[in-house]
Amino acid sequence: MVLGILAIGAICLAPQVGLAEEELIGSDEYMISCLACHGVGGKGNGPMAEYLTVDPTDLTMITRENDNVFPLLEVFMVIDGRSVIGAHGVRQTEGWEMPVWGTRYSDDIGNKYGPYGGEQAVRARILELVYYIQSIQEQ
Repeated sequence: MVLGILAIGAICLAPQVGLAEEELIGSDEYMISCLACHGVGGKGNGPMAEYLTVDPTDLTMITRENDNVFPLLEVFMVIDGRSVIGAHGVRQTEGWEMPVWGTRYSDDIGNKYGPYGGEQAVRARILELVYYIQSIQEQ
């Protein structure tokens, strides 16, 4: 009976631990990849912002600026950057401001996950970052 109660407790806590871990991964990724330009709170006031020719986006206003719907796929594509999104402006690799993180992550990962696992790892890394940005939205 005691084992049954412990098992149920573990099952109930498992999703919460998973969610906390995902938020931590996204938060860590944000600190590594985004904080310098977008700032600690995502407001676009990072330490590098004053040196950029285009002001970084206030990441906390994405939902508000999109009729209170977080555009997950669009944010994913902007961060990935391997697909050109004209509305975002130019990218650093072509004289644009926003780095192409998909390419950078791919270069970081290399062949670590084999010939087919690298792209999945890149997409997972970007998705965790997108989920984190979604979590800092102001209503």
